[in-house]
Amino acid sequence: MSRNRKVLALAATLAGAMVLAACGGGGGGDTGGAAPTQQRAEPTQAPFTPPADAELPAGDGQGQCSGDPTIAYVGTIAGANAGLGIAIKQAVQLAIEEHNQANAGCQVSYKEFDTAGSPQTALAPTVAAINDPTILGIVGLPFSGESEAVGPALSEAGLVSVTPSATRPDLTTKGFTHFFRGLGNDAVQGPSAARFITGTLGAQSVCVIRDDSAYGQGLATELTNALGAAATCQEEVKTGQREFSAAIGTIQSGNPDAIFYAGYYDEGAPLAQQLRDAGIEADIVVPDGVKDPIFVQNAGEASDGVYMTCPCLPGDVFPEFTGAYKARWNVDPQTYSAEAYDATTILLRGLDQGIADRPALLEHVRNYQGQGLTKRFQWNANGELNETPVWSYVVKDGQIQRLSPIE
Repeated sequence: MSRNRKVLALAATLAGAMVLAACGGGGGGDTGGAAPTQQRAEPTQAPFTPPADAELPAGDGQGQCSGDPTIAYVGTIAGANAGLGIAIKQAVQLAIEEHNQANAGCQVSYKEFDTAGSPQTALAPTVAAINDPTILGIVGLPFSGESEAVGPALSEAGLVSVTPSATRPDLTTKGFTHFFRGLGNDAVQGPSAARFITGTLGAQSVCVIRDDSAYGQGLATELTNALGAAATCQEEVKTGQREFSAAIGTIQSGNPDAIFYAGYYDEGAPLAQQLRDAGIEADIVVPDGVKDPIFVQNAGEASDGVYMTCPCLPGDVFPEFTGAYKARWNVDPQTYSAEAYDATTILLRGLDQGIADRPALLEHVRNYQGQGLTKRFQWNANGELNETPVWSYVVKDGQIQRLSPIE
């Protein structure tokens, strides 16, 4: 629980049975007989109406393919933080299956390639996808580091890639011609998270912890810049780290109102546990890389009350998609499932038109304009979207629950 939600009443019988109140947790102090500190208003869930004109995989059912085209998922399936990749690949498969069922004249194949989510292991499976001439488009890669590592090879091959989740801002400044981002980048998420922490949560001091991944480093920098003087301490952890006493010592010394962890759920879960075990009651805020049920499972009770930011929309606001996904996979859609579904739909629309080669599908994506489930899709010359919503979430009763778009 956050310090703002724990108000400890300390009764003392003084001359006139005066009752004094003090606010527990980091940053609290003696009120000197003043009125008790008011609890903040908790963030609430905002209503959401799905777009009525969203383009869906089935299209109009009149698709006519040329040849035997394939869409591939390239990304983690069994590596670290694989839950984020599995949520994407399952949405890709679902979209293709729905399309094929509705379009007898355009049957699209699906293939997958496991990168293990690492820049060190991503190139070989990506090259395998490049060397398969039936693959005309890719949904992936999920993570920023691996996206950078394989960027030159994909651009040279002219194989279009729509990522539903890689957020490091500079991926669109490296001259890649194949790369399109299906969400807002960390230059959008970082300032949004800063507004949520200082505005909605009312934090005046924030400790920023970053992991050593390309994603964590970039997001932490964007957030720190947006926080300005409110970023009162910094710490760095390593991929695969499980013991965080040094970072916790820094946080205890800094006594912040809030903690932001820029990284993935694999390290985020034990970090949250150890923060709470150390008696730290500051609000914990984490980004999209932690927003996965595995974080909740692994962090246990320490996940309760953890806030999340994500340039993604929750699957529960799309009842038909959620129902179809759950019927196919026996789980609810997770982070970036809906974005992956939209990305696949965009590639399918090109194939429905008879596109039969990589250059033409790349050009189709470059010029695409249309409404998806999650947003309106139209890219600028660098592959960045014009519309990039960021949402807030909270863990409550063992579930990740949506709150509101961050204005």
